[in-house]
Amino acid sequence: MDNAVTDNEPADDVGSISETVENSPQPAAGAPETATSAPSRGMRLAKLMGTHVLVFLVALSLFAAADSWSTITGLGIATLLSVITGALAGITISTLVHEWFHYAGARYAGAAFDIPSRQGLFLYDWDFSSNSLRQFLIMSVAGSVGGFVAVILMWNAVPADTWGRAALRSGVIASVIFAALIEWPVIRRARHSGDPFTELSKIDQRLLSRSFAIAGIAGVVMTLIFVP
Repeated sequence: MDNAVTDNEPADDVGSISETVENSPQPAAGAPETATSAPSRGMRLAKLMGTHVLVFLVALSLFAAADSWSTITGLGIATLLSVITGALAGITISTLVHEWFHYAGARYAGAAFDIPSRQGLFLYDWDFSSNSLRQFLIMSVAGSVGGFVAVILMWNAVPADTWGRAALRSGVIASVIFAALIEWPVIRRARHSGDPFTELSKIDQRLLSRSFAIAGIAGVVMTLIFVP
């Protein structure tokens, strides 16, 4: 299959039936991308990348500051702050890696998508009418691969030798669990029904809340296990 990305490129994964870009005109279906629209797409993606890099650096910096304060002073409030910022940093890092792997999977599959103009978590708007089930599955599975990559990288980069660092690891793993509880059932059902849009539409607030609770409990338990 041709892996060239068409005009309309994908909306992020299973968690993202993002709204279509409202403020910029879209080319007609099947119309070739013009010289003026191509830089616009690239600029939007670059802007999203810059935002994500900034979020990544801020989350990691806040954790590093809190972890250093805790290590130096041994204060209870510093330790508590390091745990909170560690968990948030782990969730943030894992989620960003997850979403960029979704994007990489969409590109690899040659899927049709558009890059959103508004800043946010999701990197693209998926074109359900133009993409095949195979393309959807590749894009979806790639996100899960990204989550596991984030776990491996964090596991080897940061030892769990303090409460905050244990929480950092646990936050990464909890984020992977949350994504798996949301996305894996959709992937399984879509393989059988052949209708990704319908399966994604079954994601409701009850499922999100239950998955968040399970992932949160798993994160707490793993922090208690990891801490020396």
